[in-house]
Amino acid sequence: MATYIVLLDFTDQGIRNLQDSPHRADAFNAFADKAGVRVVGQYWTIGSHDGVLILEAPSEEKAASVLLHLGNTGNVRTTTLRAFDWAEAQGLIDQE
Repeated sequence: MATYIVLLDFTDQGIRNLQDSPHRADAFNAFADKAGVRVVGQYWTIGSHDGVLILEAPSEEKAASVLLHLGNTGNVRTTTLRAFDWAEAQGLIDQE
């Protein structure tokens, strides 16, 4: 499965309903699990972004689908990064 790091930024709606954020996270985790996407980690952060998700998905389409669902809630905006572990990176480098 491919790994994705997702940076989260609260929208105005999301920050107004901040107290519901942990429950929204639980609902997203359940939705992702049903879709076959594994939430490896979920963090609320301080700094440039409000949160970070680490996901494993069987395809880009599955990752995109669950993240479109997340964005459609109106509470966060996402920036998604495809992440490669050491072995994957070495494999990419060896192909050159």
